[in-house]
Amino acid sequence: MGMVGGGRDAFIGAVHRLAACMDGHVAVVAGALASTPEKSLASGRDLGLDPSRVYPDWQTMLAAECKLPREQRIDFVSIVTPNFMHFPIAKAFAEAGIHVVCDKPMVLTSAQAKELCAITAAQKVVFGVTYNYSGYPMVKQARDLVRSGELGDIRRVVVEYHQGWLATPLESSGQKQAGWRTDPARSGAGAIGDIGSHAEQLASYITGLELDSICADLSTFLPGRRVDDDAAVMMRFAPRNGVAARGMLIASQIQAGCENDLTIRIGGSKGTLTWSQEDPNFLVLRSDGQPERIFRRGNPYLGNLAKASARVPSGHPEGFIEAFANVYNSIAAAIRAGAGGPQAATEFDFPGVIDGARGVHFIERAIASSQSQNKWTEARFTA
Repeated sequence: MGMVGGGRDAFIGAVHRLAACMDGHVAVVAGALASTPEKSLASGRDLGLDPSRVYPDWQTMLAAECKLPREQRIDFVSIVTPNFMHFPIAKAFAEAGIHVVCDKPMVLTSAQAKELCAITAAQKVVFGVTYNYSGYPMVKQARDLVRSGELGDIRRVVVEYHQGWLATPLESSGQKQAGWRTDPARSGAGAIGDIGSHAEQLASYITGLELDSICADLSTFLPGRRVDDDAAVMMRFAPRNGVAARGMLIASQIQAGCENDLTIRIGGSKGTLTWSQEDPNFLVLRSDGQPERIFRRGNPYLGNLAKASARVPSGHPEGFIEAFANVYNSIAAAIRAGAGGPQAATEFDFPGVIDGARGVHFIERAIASSQSQNKWTEARFTA
């Protein structure tokens, strides 16, 4: 693995490296780790990388790695830069036939997303997007329960993602993460893109439902802030088995006191399940006329995907890094198997370029709906 971004003082780079290397399937060997050559080299020293493979910028990294014999060059690149840099980097590496892992949201526009989908198919590269919450074992169990019909016909999907870290004008203090995430030129969108895209992907991954239309209300509570910091989206899904489910998505970064409160509740004709990211080892199923059931991570009664995603016995908590690692493990398995193209994500169970493109489409349609006087906005996605 090579990495672009994620050097000293970066927020998520260390998480990606820990996750990728957790199970011994991946080694970090190269990187253009910062926006300046000096900081990139210093970051490479921190990680103990060979100085000859610590590059001043991603363009130099791509050119140098492509000159190496195939068995020596990187197999894939992990892109953990601010959002506006995702597209040019991902496009260049994919066109060179190097597999790509990209942080979310994948790119800034649907036009860019469609171009990456086409390149991924043409070059037969593996392209993963780190919607890491789909890596939790109990999220996979929730998916199994929904897909097996345990809940009956899905009627209601409610997904809420509450954070409080932007409840004050943190960007004015010079804090790096707040600075670029509240800059529309670098982030593309505010809360709806930063965490709303996670919420949308979680609902899609578990239910398999397709959005038909949305009604969005995006707000900016802090004076002078240039992006939304709170979003509420009513959702109508395309019919399945004659039932058109309804939903609600909330993505807020101004909920003072909240940390990373992501919760999903899915209700069907037979029952309702609930999962919370802050208590991720449990999944609650309430069935009509039956006692409440609690599924616990690491037990033999779980589905194959949930069992395969756990590392330690039941009663020993697993969390964020392990879920992230499950995404990287699936991507690594696809690369080792010689898979490629958009279909690899489905075959090996990881969020792929199509998921990334759908997420970008959702962000765009939510912004359009919020700005429109005709509140119900068509939101169907076509890959």
